[in-house]
Amino acid sequence: MNQLDPLDNQNLQRLQLFAYLLPVIGFFPALWTLYRRQGTREQQAASRLSVTLAFAWLVSYILLLSGAQLTEFWSFRLLFMNTMLTSGYFLVSVWLMVRLWQGKLPRLPGISQVAEGKVRKHLSE
Repeated sequence: MNQLDPLDNQNLQRLQLFAYLLPVIGFFPALWTLYRRQGTREQQAASRLSVTLAFAWLVSYILLLSGAQLTEFWSFRLLFMNTMLTSGYFLVSVWLMVRLWQGKLPRLPGISQVAEGKVRKHLSE
């Protein structure tokens, strides 16, 4: 009897890509995949994109929150920008998942190039 590897199933691989693209939570399995240097090319690319987006969001979030606490005059504006940034991060993640559901690659102009360049250099090789 021919035993099939359950991870060779295309639906399971797509589900794993969805998990990588989840906002905030997907960062951890994506980072683990990159750390262990496992997965297909698509999984590696989605992992790098997820890590890049999450890291950029986290750094921006911390900077805007810190700035809002340091000044009273700009506080509301910086908190509003922080809210817009977080909403944008979540919307971009959902949009990438929709593209994946449509059978397209989850890519973002500019961000994907950074992910493939810098993140690949530090985490994948």
